[in-house]
Amino acid sequence: MVTGSTTNVDAMPLDSGSATSISGAVVTAPIAKRVPTERVHHGDVFIDEYEWLRDKENPEVIAHLEAENAYTDAQLEKLQPLREKIYDEIKGRTQETDLSLPTRMGDYWYYSRSFEGKQHGVHCRCPIADADDWDPPRFEVDTEIPGEQVLLDSNELAEGHDFFSLGAFSVSHAGDLLAYSVDTVGDERYVLRFKNLETGELLPDEITGAASGATWSLDGSTVFYQTVDESWRPDTVWRHRLGTDRDADVQVFHEPDESYWVSIGATRSEKFLIIWVGSKITTEAWILESDDPEGEFRVLLPRRDGVEYSAEHAVIGGEDKLLILHNDVVDGVKAVNFVLAEAPLSDPANQTVLIAHRDDVRLEDVDAFSDKLVVSYRREALPRFAVWPLTSEGYGELEEIDFELELFSAGLGGNPEWVTPTLRIGVTSFVTPTQIFDYFPETGERVLRKEQVVLGGYNADDYEQHRDWAVAADGTKIPISIVVRKDGGIGAVNGGFAEGSALPDGPSAAPKPLLLYGYGSYEASIDPGFSVARLSLLDRGAVFAVAHVRGGGEMGRLWYEHGKTLTKKNTFTDFVSCARHLIDTGVTAPDRMIADGGSAGGLLVGAVANLAPELFAGVLANVPFVDPLTSILDPSLPLTVIEWDEWGNPLADKDVYDYMKSYSPYENIEAKDYPAILAITSLNDTRVLYTEPAKWVAKLRATKTGHSQLMLKTEMSAGHGGVSGRYEKWKEVAFEFAWVLDTVGLADR
Repeated sequence: MVTGSTTNVDAMPLDSGSATSISGAVVTAPIAKRVPTERVHHGDVFIDEYEWLRDKENPEVIAHLEAENAYTDAQLEKLQPLREKIYDEIKGRTQETDLSLPTRMGDYWYYSRSFEGKQHGVHCRCPIADADDWDPPRFEVDTEIPGEQVLLDSNELAEGHDFFSLGAFSVSHAGDLLAYSVDTVGDERYVLRFKNLETGELLPDEITGAASGATWSLDGSTVFYQTVDESWRPDTVWRHRLGTDRDADVQVFHEPDESYWVSIGATRSEKFLIIWVGSKITTEAWILESDDPEGEFRVLLPRRDGVEYSAEHAVIGGEDKLLILHNDVVDGVKAVNFVLAEAPLSDPANQTVLIAHRDDVRLEDVDAFSDKLVVSYRREALPRFAVWPLTSEGYGELEEIDFELELFSAGLGGNPEWVTPTLRIGVTSFVTPTQIFDYFPETGERVLRKEQVVLGGYNADDYEQHRDWAVAADGTKIPISIVVRKDGGIGAVNGGFAEGSALPDGPSAAPKPLLLYGYGSYEASIDPGFSVARLSLLDRGAVFAVAHVRGGGEMGRLWYEHGKTLTKKNTFTDFVSCARHLIDTGVTAPDRMIADGGSAGGLLVGAVANLAPELFAGVLANVPFVDPLTSILDPSLPLTVIEWDEWGNPLADKDVYDYMKSYSPYENIEAKDYPAILAITSLNDTRVLYTEPAKWVAKLRATKTGHSQLMLKTEMSAGHGGVSGRYEKWKEVAFEFAWVLDTVGLADR
């Protein structure tokens, strides 16, 4: 029986404060019952005592999760004043009533509004007064905007729901219709609806169980959307003609292979629709003229195992062309970091390489406009982009846009128009609030249009960001990004720090509390970005650092390849090397450092807790993928088969099974001292099931030694992204940060 008030002699809780008072009642650490379940693969027998927690229809399971929540509330009741203080700081630094920079599309300027006290955004537009004027209007938040039309108020749609997420928001090419979708459960299955923007009327068409997107045909008569299979894999594209019953919708594409997912979109030129079919390592595209929605899609380049590509329509020298980014073999050499090639629309395989492969540059994207291209790429662990003019003869000179920052993220902003004299671009860093510019390629002029407002007198010069490097066990250099307040924060003592810096000048310097974040999967890069909430850590003297471990994409495709499948352990050992480097250089100390990761990053910090628990005071794990082998062994679970290219297939391959079992956080829990652990999950998460952290915490509580704090918090009405609504998200961040500060000894600041 599961209970929050009795103990089981077979599973005595060892975390400190196992009996805690909340509002006068005593709450005891929940002890999950043990129900041995045998799992046998490749001759290996594993007894899983907590697999019964998978059945969320079982009242005992819900009771256990609620008992865990009550215990967590009791353990952290003392931090309520600090949580409220951090929440007030985030709220006080945020301009709650604001509007986004207007983006030009068709005959309108589109923008969104936020209002003080409102959880969600309001999507609006107003007419363009002068067709030749590309300067966005400068609206004040508290003045009436001539001709303003509210297209969608998410606050109204969210009313009466504990959770709300807006999926599709797609305006037809003529600007008279809106397709939008909402999820009010958190399971990422959306209801797609349509609105006449000229009359404000909601059309009777309604499509349930759709994926999040929606793509219009050129004439606005038809919408293409996707549905998912039982494993939540987007597998089918449908054509819906407005005004007809859903039963009349036509299936235009279906992908039966469970290792592939499907999406649909349009080229920037709006001339073509493209269906994308992709696994983790292979791509295939199907194309159709957008003005012929009932036509047949045709394949661009047939899929070949291990070959990925993207394609964009461009007009070069007056001719329709395809610009193709791919990692196929060129001149006998595999283009690991991709090349950019040009091909005739009628013969995509007849390619001419425009940008050759480089070992130190990972090509990531190309965007085509009527008279220019924008090439996005990654060099030295930072995202960059360059503008490439198109001339009557072909291509002009490629020019990289430089922002003169040591660490930054830069790229294209909203640029929906095919013909435009400007480019909307953006830049941010750990210390630079997001800045949005209009760039004029003809002159090179860059005009600042909007900068993220940070209230309360924020001064970027009070903080510093820095790139450091750790050395892994195999000699690989691992980049670390570090940001800190220069004066050390509230009440900090800076003795031993370099002059003018809060970063240590050597091992003798006073170590600082530090939050070390990592992800390291799916070639995802954790790039520099500004956070209002993070100031509440920095201003109290904490350091924020990112370990750019292998498995991510920061250093190119091989960085990813060397941190997946049978090299996945590099992700974990890289993180440990970064932690040791930060300790050895005096930045922090083991009793002052928190490991932080979510989803696949939760796998990272869970594995690290087993590998090197002595290096950390605490582990913060959000929706953590801590029972990966159980999940990847079960093809019936959401998205499992798709994941085999990332992790390997342990069902078919004993080596993969053994390797995954050797690092799985859940299966490698030992009777030893662990750091304090706070795991956060969501009941309706379809990507990482709540079961994983629930089982992980249950087994840790029954196995670990010592008296470190161990807690699980489950959002009972949310999905993979956690709670919805900005104020609720701020409360969640305040909850996490208060725990972090308390764990590293800064709760009194």
